[in-house]
Amino acid sequence: MALALLSFPLTTLAQNKLRLYGKVVDEYNNPVEFASVIVERQGAFAVTGSEGNYSLRCTRTDSLYITCVAAGYRIKKFYLAPPQADSLRYDMKISSIAINLGEAGITAMRRQTDLVQHIRSGYTRNMPSTTGNGVEEIIATQMGVSTHNELSSQYNVRGGSFDENCVYLNGVEIFRPMLVRSGQQEGLSIINSNMVADIDFSAGGFPARYGDKMSSVLDITYKRPEQLEGSVGLSLLGGDAYVGFGNQKFSMMNGLRYKTTKYLISGGDTKGEYRPDFIDYQNYTSWSPSKHWTLDFIGNISYNRYSFKPHTRVTSFGTMDNVRKFTVYFDGQEKDLFNTYFASFGLTHKFNAKTSLQWLSSTYSTKEEETYDIQGQYWLNDVTAQQQLGVGTYLEHARNFLTARVASTALLLRTAIRRHNIAAGITLRSERIKENSAEWEMRDSSGYSMPHSLEALQLIYSLRAKTEVKTTRLETYIQDNFRFNNKAGIFNLNYGVRLTRNSWNSETLISPRVSLGFIPTKNDNFTFRFATGLYYQSPFYKELRDTVTTAGNTRVVLNKDIKSQRSIHFLLGMDYQFRMAERPFRFSAEAYYKVLDNLIPYNVNNLRVVYYGGNLAKGHAVGVDFKLFGEFVPGADSWITLSLMQTRQKYNGLSLPLPTDQRYNLSIFFTDFFPGTDRWKLTLKGAIADGLPFGPPHSGIEKNSFRAPAYRRADIGMSYRLLGANRKARRNSIRDIWLGADVLNVFGINNVSSYYWVTDITNNQYAVPNYLTGRAVNFKILFEF
Repeated sequence: MALALLSFPLTTLAQNKLRLYGKVVDEYNNPVEFASVIVERQGAFAVTGSEGNYSLRCTRTDSLYITCVAAGYRIKKFYLAPPQADSLRYDMKISSIAINLGEAGITAMRRQTDLVQHIRSGYTRNMPSTTGNGVEEIIATQMGVSTHNELSSQYNVRGGSFDENCVYLNGVEIFRPMLVRSGQQEGLSIINSNMVADIDFSAGGFPARYGDKMSSVLDITYKRPEQLEGSVGLSLLGGDAYVGFGNQKFSMMNGLRYKTTKYLISGGDTKGEYRPDFIDYQNYTSWSPSKHWTLDFIGNISYNRYSFKPHTRVTSFGTMDNVRKFTVYFDGQEKDLFNTYFASFGLTHKFNAKTSLQWLSSTYSTKEEETYDIQGQYWLNDVTAQQQLGVGTYLEHARNFLTARVASTALLLRTAIRRHNIAAGITLRSERIKENSAEWEMRDSSGYSMPHSLEALQLIYSLRAKTEVKTTRLETYIQDNFRFNNKAGIFNLNYGVRLTRNSWNSETLISPRVSLGFIPTKNDNFTFRFATGLYYQSPFYKELRDTVTTAGNTRVVLNKDIKSQRSIHFLLGMDYQFRMAERPFRFSAEAYYKVLDNLIPYNVNNLRVVYYGGNLAKGHAVGVDFKLFGEFVPGADSWITLSLMQTRQKYNGLSLPLPTDQRYNLSIFFTDFFPGTDRWKLTLKGAIADGLPFGPPHSGIEKNSFRAPAYRRADIGMSYRLLGANRKARRNSIRDIWLGADVLNVFGINNVSSYYWVTDITNNQYAVPNYLTGRAVNFKILFEF
């Protein structure tokens, strides 16, 4: 009897419990993260995850009053009638706080609780661009990121080289051509801005799911259109066409782009016949025959040609009191070819709303040819003293050929268990690279070959490479993203480990990583984050290339004993959201320290990174980054970033700066509309970056005792919407027509890409700057439908 009386209230209590779950979305059906769902008068509550899902247990009563609260959104209250079942799904839609100012609106900012930031793809629209690669140009304006060449889409992150940045497209790692040595040769990147849905970027401290690079990760996800859309753009620098269509089950996008930089580079000091032609086609198809299965395909074909017949060059440099003039008359030509092919297949099976398994397979191949025979007869004069400093001839020759193929297959698992989002994956990748290269340079100064010898004719530089690499890599990872909350606030913990095996050097690497984000209850305008981890960079082909010199001839050998470079990251960051003049702003700051070990020293000449082929150095990178983001103008996002950094490496007992030691960098991205209308739009993109260390060619990093002048550049784009903003009235016709004019390098500053060194018979050396593009105006038109 006593047991029966005891079991009665327990049974009744269990029957009164209710599981309430569902999803919180905004007015555009986007999931809302970190929304608090509270059951009034009971104290039961839950916080939504990254997909907007919540789940809680409460007591069943005659009526339930639910409150949903999220930063940047209106508080919403809901009333629920007493349910009969033990569980109830209830989805909620909340609206963002918007203050109407003319035709513009202010919406909530997305929280960043880890070291991966989300960047809107819409920023690339109508932006002044010299490369045609809008995504990379936006990345170059972020915290800790810099670039010194407006003709290139490559960038440096917190002291790292171009090769330390990892790029993913729909989960597949992307590779670049390897023989490109200058911005003039570089074509379009694989990322087509018209097809991008999401841009995620991390400048360090990224989680274990991302690959083996030491500096950064750029993760691109393509969109799946559910209706007909497209655009056609034309300008003096090329053109592009895009069309996408689809429904809930099937979607397809096609993109065609053409780029030419002839208009920009023909205005430089070197006059001649330029023919830079770069074209690519890309297709993305996605098919979901049922709610459980999805098939994806991405294909890209890129043809890049660069030919150049130089005629003359006249470069003036020096100071006002010491003006020097470098004059060259040329013979010969250069012809380069870079053809790349990429394809990826993905098959995804969704077991349920929380668990999915994806198979990815991809292949990348490149065929590269760099050939030139160019002779130059030069005169170097001191204009002020009316004195000839040097006269001579140089002859440059190259027959460089490279083919590469990279194939990979991967299995990726994602699942959610309560507050844990678990991801795991395994990838098998094979690489085959063949190089057959021969290049040399002869210099004759005042009738004497340099270096001068009475016994034999010597070249100032020669290199021969005939190599082949076959490598297999096995990569696997597992990570967990755990969100929890208590009285102190909301926490986001990400931890995981990555394991890599490289067949080339029989090296096995284990890379643990962890990050923690925190939003305090006392002031939820703040977000704090910390990350640390071990990051290896397994050597790719260029890092393997060592050299051996015999009787003045240098040949390339591949180092089988080379080890992966290693970096230990320590990062501490914060965001503070506030409102000023009734507009939202966010101030961000991140401090970092990177311990660098097993470094492979390298030199940078323009865009070509030349490695020493051995683990010969160690060092560090330390710095702090700041960013102010917000609506400086109502309805338009803008930001300013400032980065301060110091890098050092210890090589042969010497303490030297890294070749990418950029001590300061200031970037600005500013957008504006004319008052009272959104027809006129202005975009300003600018940078002031410290010059990088450099020294004489073929002399080693210990001779990099000079610094190039600071890189200073500003581009302004003005766009006018020819058609009105009423898109609903033109659903099946042209939506918008934009007319634009970009003023590139507004102030006409002569920025330096590299130096050509002139040596006379007395061994005096003169560094003649190779300037980048000058001021130019680009006219463009964009049709959107």
